[in-house]
Amino acid sequence: MSKEKTHLGHIILITLSAAIGGFLFGFDSSVINGANGALKIHFNATDYQLAWAVSLALIGAAVGAYFAGRLADKFGRVRCMLAASGLFLVSAIGSGVPFGIPDFIVWRVIGGVGIGVASIIAPIYIAETAPAHLRGRLGSMQQFAIVIGIFVALLSNYLIVRIAGSANNVCCGGFKAWQIMFWVEIIPAALYGIAAWRLPESPRYLVQKGRLEEAKEVLSRIDSEGVDKEIASIHDTFKNEKPAKLADLLEMVGGKKRIAPIVWAGLGLAILQQLVGINVIFYYGTMLWQSVGFGESDAFLTSVISSGINLIMTIAAIMLIDKIGRKPLLLIGSIGMAVTLSTLTVCFMSANADGSLPWGPVMWVMLGEMFNNRIRAVAIAICGLAQWGANFVVSWSFPVLAGKGGIGVGPTYAIYSFFAIFSIFFVAKFIKETKGKELEEM
Repeated sequence: MSKEKTHLGHIILITLSAAIGGFLFGFDSSVINGANGALKIHFNATDYQLAWAVSLALIGAAVGAYFAGRLADKFGRVRCMLAASGLFLVSAIGSGVPFGIPDFIVWRVIGGVGIGVASIIAPIYIAETAPAHLRGRLGSMQQFAIVIGIFVALLSNYLIVRIAGSANNVCCGGFKAWQIMFWVEIIPAALYGIAAWRLPESPRYLVQKGRLEEAKEVLSRIDSEGVDKEIASIHDTFKNEKPAKLADLLEMVGGKKRIAPIVWAGLGLAILQQLVGINVIFYYGTMLWQSVGFGESDAFLTSVISSGINLIMTIAAIMLIDKIGRKPLLLIGSIGMAVTLSTLTVCFMSANADGSLPWGPVMWVMLGEMFNNRIRAVAIAICGLAQWGANFVVSWSFPVLAGKGGIGVGPTYAIYSFFAIFSIFFVAKFIKETKGKELEEM
């Protein structure tokens, strides 16, 4: 697609609409930060029960991520966004009125499935809609929306606590502050559904289903030049191909099948992003600050500040991703993680624990574009499953490892530091640059 004929306004509108799913991804996963302490008191829960309440939502996310690719190939990207919107809406309502920890977990798992679906569908949709010369920057909007969602969740939690005095105090209409925290999500969940309803379907999905005229119409609204050539190029990648399945992720080497190197690369990116402890500060930050002597309001404010730093660094990554490339940013992020987490290991501090800021936007962009058209949905689903599985392991284990019966915060961060150092070598050896390439070239 030519840069001159690209309808930038329309592309940005599509990207922003799809990225609302990323906002909900960030909001839903982080809103628990402000509520977990109050939930523990309200239900007289143990540390282990709280760990399950926080982490089991990530199992839902893993399930949603795994099936999202297949559902997207069968029903379309837009319908999957609509389904995710409904899941977020149900979860937001139910999480604010639980009878106990068990049904609270159910509501959170439902929201987790929505997170998993949104985490996979948005990168696929944006990658398949944006032209190559803008794809990295537009794909980064997914991560930008995620960190905005995290920031807004923590900010709204802080404001609600400032009004109520405590997360466990009655705030508005006779409801407790922690209940209001969850209900704030109803607004963006509804907006996501409305926006998705108005989105055009992915041109690559339409070509795959033989709906060529519809695909031409969508592409012409994105770039009015070279539509027929683009259709032919996309169609060639699907010609005489069976629907993608797990076996397509294998390749023959020496008469034996093995997982393709590109899939290993995607799995490595997805898993390492979590094993450095990136989400610990967003799930448990408020409780951590209170545990080292901060008052409740100050602990909430510190979480907001940490999230604000995350937001600023993500903007920097978005501005640089199409200029210096994906791999250099990953290496910069890996080195930053290694230094920051190693320092925190010594200092027993977690305020700036998110040393992997450039990894967030770059990882999701690369997962959306590093696989070829035929296997993209299945490959991203597997990588998404791995990412959420690793997220669950870290999120469940942190309160256990850092608690009274565990090894402590310092040694726990030493584990994260090890994986940060390992990520430097992993990126240098196994990750290939995808900057400026058409998806059909992958």
